Amino acid sequence: MTSRRPRVMQSFRTPRPTTNPYIVMLDRSLAVEHDIEHTTFSWRPALFGRVDVMHFHWPEVMLEGDAGWKRLAKRTLFRALLVKLALTRAAIVRTAHNLELPDVDAATRRLLLALERRTDHRIILNPVTTSPWSSPMTLIPHGHYRDWFAEFPKASAVAGRIGYFGLIRRYKGVEHLVEAYAAAADEDAAISLRLGGRPSTPELEATIRRLVDAAPRTEATLRFLDDAELVDIATSSQIVVLPYRFMHNSGGALAALSLDRPVLVPRTEVNELLSAEVGAGWVHQFDGDITPERLREAVAATAETNGSPDLSRRDWADAGHQHVVVFTTALGHRRAR
Repeated sequence: MTSRRPRVMQSFRTPRPTTNPYIVMLDRSLAVEHDIEHTTFSWRPALFGRVDVMHFHWPEVMLEGDAGWKRLAKRTLFRALLVKLALTRAAIVRTAHNLELPDVDAATRRLLLALERRTDHRIILNPVTTSPWSSPMTLIPHGHYRDWFAEFPKASAVAGRIGYFGLIRRYKGVEHLVEAYAAAADEDAAISLRLGGRPSTPELEATIRRLVDAAPRTEATLRFLDDAELVDIATSSQIVVLPYRFMHNSGGALAALSLDRPVLVPRTEVNELLSAEVGAGWVHQFDGDITPERLREAVAATAETNGSPDLSRRDWADAGHQHVVVFTTALGHRRAR
C-alpha cells in the first residue's frame, strides 16, 4: 500500500492573464511534481478540505477588501484558517518576498504576526535575506523568465536607448529617472528614454507625464503592459534602468537579464551577488540617487554588450523540486512534534 501524497495548497488562486509571472511559473513547475498533490487557493477547500501544507506568499493580499465588511469577513476567515491548520497539524511554509511586514492596519498586522509565529519553514529568494523568526530557511533563487518570454518577438536594441518597465510606485524612483535622463539628454543627443507601466496613483501619473513632456526623445506608455509590450520595451532598449530607492528581490532585473539586456540597479549586497552570478558586464550599479552622469556612463559601458548572462542557477524545473523538498521536510517536522 502506497502512502498518500501530501496535499500542498498555495495562497494564490488559479492564475489569470494579469497574474505575476513568478506565481504562474511556480504553479506550472509544481503541477508536474509527482510527490505532492498541488492545488491553488479557495476558501471552502482551505477551511473544510484536506490541507497538509499551506504555502503563503503575500498573505496580506488575502486580507484585502474594498469595503470594511469585506475586510472584516476576510480577517475572520483567515483566523479560522490558522486555527484549522493548527488543529490538523498542517505545516506552514512562507516565501519571504519582502524583508518586513507591509504597512497595514493593526488588526491585519496581528494576523500576519500570528502567521509568522506559526510558520514552520521559510523559503528565501536570495542568500542575504534574514528573519527575526527561528524557523528554518531554505534558499531557492527566483527563477528566470526565458521560457516565459520565449513566444514573443524580440526587438533590436536601439543604440543609446534607456528602458524602464513595471509598475510605477514612489519607491521605484521613476520620476527621478526621468529627471536624470532629461539632464543627461541635454548633454548627449544620442540617448533616448522609453518607459512603460501603470502608475500607482493619479498624482504620480500626473508627475510622470509632466516630466516626460518636458524631456526630449522620451516615449511613455503609462498603463498596464501585457507581456508582448514588456518584451518590446526591454529588447528595444540598450540598457534597462531600475532606479529603485530600495531593492531586495527584483523580478524586473531578472526579466531584463532573461531578455539579454543589461541592467542598471542600485548597489546592494543582493545586486553585487547577482552581478557575480550572471557574469561581467550585465549588472551595472549606482550609489545613492540616480544621476545624469551615471546614466551616460552606463550607456557607454553597454554599447558593445553581446551574448547572454548566465542564469543556469535559476531553472524552474530545479525550483519545483526544491520546493517539494521544503514542503515534505516542513510537514515531517510538524507531524513529529
